[in-house]
Amino acid sequence: MVTFSPSDRCLETRNIKQENMARLIILGASGSGRTTQAQILKNLLDSDHISTGQLLKQAIASSSDLGESVRQYVELGEYAPDDTMINLIKSLFSQTNYPPAWILEGYPRTAFQAEELDFFLAELDQPIDLVFYLDAPVSVLTERLVKDQDQDLSPEVISRQIELFHTRTTPLLEYYDYKKKLLTIDASGDIDTVSQLIQQHLS
Repeated sequence: MVTFSPSDRCLETRNIKQENMARLIILGASGSGRTTQAQILKNLLDSDHISTGQLLKQAIASSSDLGESVRQYVELGEYAPDDTMINLIKSLFSQTNYPPAWILEGYPRTAFQAEELDFFLAELDQPIDLVFYLDAPVSVLTERLVKDQDQDLSPEVISRQIELFHTRTTPLLEYYDYKKKLLTIDASGDIDTVSQLIQQHLS
């Protein structure tokens, strides 16, 4: 996947900082720092931060039907089925008076989910502005996950998560690249460096 700068291609962007109406997607493998960067953008843009990983954890903790259906996938580092994830996101956005500005982190995870999300958001008149892909070498991702005490994942699960992400990522990135929404960010640097790279594309 080629990394483009603003001068390399025509992206349909607005001055998101000034308009304060961002609808952004942040993609990246576990360990890419996508949650941290989503939280920074949330504060910067005063937008809702939607973490699919957190939504799944909440569902599991509640012992709901949805939680029980995805538990086995999460524990093994696998992806939940497309239909399950699509319904989860649809139910969230279908809430009355859901804010028009948001940052969706970690979703979609497949090209099919991306297409279904576009169809659904078109009905809500909430098209996606930009998709940031936080790209980092496998060695960096693995090192970060091993050091992250909050993850509590076995080496096997960490390896599986990274492998699965890269297997599914190519068609997903190609989809957003075709839509002229994709911006690839070098996520191998520290938090501030990556944040600055992202913010350069918001104005």
